[in-house]
Amino acid sequence: MAQKGVQLDRETFSCSICLDLLKDPVTTPCGHSYCMNCIKSYWDGEDEKKIHSCPQCRQTFTPRPVLVKNTMLAALVEELKKTGLQAALADLCYAGPEDVACDVCTGRKLKALKSCLVCLVSYCEKHLQLHYDVAQFKKHKLVDPSKKLQENICSRHDEVMKMFCRTDQQCICYLCPVDEHKGHDTVSAAAERTERQRELEVSRQNIQQRIQDREKDVKELQREVEAINRSADKAVEDSEKIFTQLIRLMEKRSSDVKQQVRSQQETEVSRVKELQEKLEQEITELKRKDAEMKKLSHTEDHTQFLHNYPSLSALSESTSSINIRPLRYFEDVTAAVSELRDKLQDLLRDKWTNVSLTVTEVDVLLSQPEPKTRAGFLQYSRELTLDPNTANTQLLLSEGNRKVTFMSQHQSYSSHPDRFTGCVQVLSRESLTGRCYWEVEWRGGGVGVAVAYKNISRAGSWNECFLDTITNLGHYIITITVITFITTMSKLLSQVLSPPELECIWITVQPKATTLYS
Repeated sequence: MAQKGVQLDRETFSCSICLDLLKDPVTTPCGHSYCMNCIKSYWDGEDEKKIHSCPQCRQTFTPRPVLVKNTMLAALVEELKKTGLQAALADLCYAGPEDVACDVCTGRKLKALKSCLVCLVSYCEKHLQLHYDVAQFKKHKLVDPSKKLQENICSRHDEVMKMFCRTDQQCICYLCPVDEHKGHDTVSAAAERTERQRELEVSRQNIQQRIQDREKDVKELQREVEAINRSADKAVEDSEKIFTQLIRLMEKRSSDVKQQVRSQQETEVSRVKELQEKLEQEITELKRKDAEMKKLSHTEDHTQFLHNYPSLSALSESTSSINIRPLRYFEDVTAAVSELRDKLQDLLRDKWTNVSLTVTEVDVLLSQPEPKTRAGFLQYSRELTLDPNTANTQLLLSEGNRKVTFMSQHQSYSSHPDRFTGCVQVLSRESLTGRCYWEVEWRGGGVGVAVAYKNISRAGSWNECFLDTITNLGHYIITITVITFITTMSKLLSQVLSPPELECIWITVQPKATTLYS
């Protein structure tokens, strides 16, 4: 057996096959040792060669040696396991760089188990025993090991700080109220801790409540994500079906046009060929008669000439003249299909804006409260410019189409289908959708602000084109709020604005895909 104090080398007692400590060690005739199962498995692979060798020195053995457990070697391995475990446990008990060390230990210090707030010393399990056994020490306050015990010492008086100054909001010792903190509101650190502990518990309750609320929000958002994914998948699937139907419809129409053209082509070619054959027959008949007449003209017998002339002089009825149209054939069909293509492109271009807006303006988080301050409203501010093509001729645009002035004389604007002629109005160039905010500065009277669809009538009666009070545009509800930041009036704006001269306009359009113009 190994004696105490003798260091055992783990590598010496390791199996060279599995590289672990020997288990049921056996020794081969050459003197090398292995785990019994390891060497058995190794030799099992050499049975076919009927020669068995040592994995280390390659010495061969015939026949296969009988293996017997080496009891002395097994005992040494067990001793190595014990001493290794004890060393490992000892290493776990000693303090490392990150640990709090026992202040009483000499030499290599053990880890501290507790720190005493009265002694301001940290103790390992052995040196802490006095605090459990001696009555005077039992009253001391023990806490988890701490490296900050010296922070509890007053730097001015070198005493433990057991009091708290509420005036200066800092811990102090019992001597501090005599001089530096004289006349201050002071209490014991324990009393202040109790008060702060209550506040801490209230804060924790608030935090825990917020955690619960946020966890509910997270679950709700997860449900929203799933709903969004389902809705998006269905929209993609339905859109693909619709576009497939459109493609099939176009392919069907293309096939119909092709069939009609080919059918008409066959009919017209047949008619032309029929007339062509008739003309060719007439040509043949005329050539035959011409040959007979030529022959008759050379006859010297007058009697014979006069006898045959009547039959040759009578000509069959000639085919009527052929009137052929200008060489266009099916070019008109191409033109008609091109016109259809252009109209479809225009329709898609006009309608695609709504489709695109419907997609891009999807917003799940609609529960945000409306702003209450100007800074909050400015988050939704919109830079609007006026569309000169819509301005009535009595309106003059300036400052980059951001200012409009009423003029008594008509302006020489070019004719445009979007221009207001019945009402003195102008639309913004930009569309409005979702939450929008803008500010209007005005002078004088008779100023009005409203919203409408882009297709509002430009001419006609006052009721048809006037930007009047609109509470329901089709089936899209809108709200306009005039904000003075003193009182907030939630009403639709159609009447003449009154002072102050700066009016702030807040508009909410639902659904957000709706496009309006101011």
